[in-house]
Amino acid sequence: MRDKDVRLAVRNHLEALHKDDVNTRIVEEMGVWSGSVRVDLAVINGELSGFELKSDSDTLQRLPMQAGIYSRVFDQVTLVVGRRHAEKATDIIPSWWGVMVAEQTDAGVVLDYHKCGSRNPSPDPILIAGLLWKEEALIVLEEHGLAAGWRSKPAKALHQRLAEELSFSDLSDEVRQALKSRVAWLRQPVSNMRDMPVQQQSRPLAPAPCAAGRDSVMLNAPVTPTRYA
Repeated sequence: MRDKDVRLAVRNHLEALHKDDVNTRIVEEMGVWSGSVRVDLAVINGELSGFELKSDSDTLQRLPMQAGIYSRVFDQVTLVVGRRHAEKATDIIPSWWGVMVAEQTDAGVVLDYHKCGSRNPSPDPILIAGLLWKEEALIVLEEHGLAAGWRSKPAKALHQRLAEELSFSDLSDEVRQALKSRVAWLRQPVSNMRDMPVQQQSRPLAPAPCAAGRDSVMLNAPVTPTRYA
């Protein structure tokens, strides 16, 4: 089972959930903590959800570090893991994370919900503000009348000011809106447009349902909900 097959299966699964939701965006390899760590897939809508992928060919060496950082940034996190790592990985991650198990079958890669996740109990406002590029942080400060005397400050200082001055709800809303409005990601110029429509690379998504029953998804096959674990 290849890493790229697991990634495609997860993306297909997410895209199938709410394909008509134009207010949701998916981003691959989204940087957090000044871009030093990249979550495999992020879903941005009314919440910020992260999906970290660990196929059977991966190791779990970086997972404790990743878990510590993602748990300070994302509203929800789901670990997608190969069957070989499922038990050990579940012992590493926080109890509120969700877990999906990816398994290679004759029909393709199948994803099964192993454990439903819940909402992050202790997000870090400074790290959430730190998801903003400096230009984006300045736009938010200006919108809230907080930019005077701060335009020449380094990005880290702007993030600190946002975290201190805005309510957590307002900060989260502003960060998600900025992330959804970005035209480019990896070290490319950011647009100042705040309400632009989601572009073609932004597929509509929503957090995966996690109720009674299992939702199995086969790579390169129609997504057919069956039952959740």
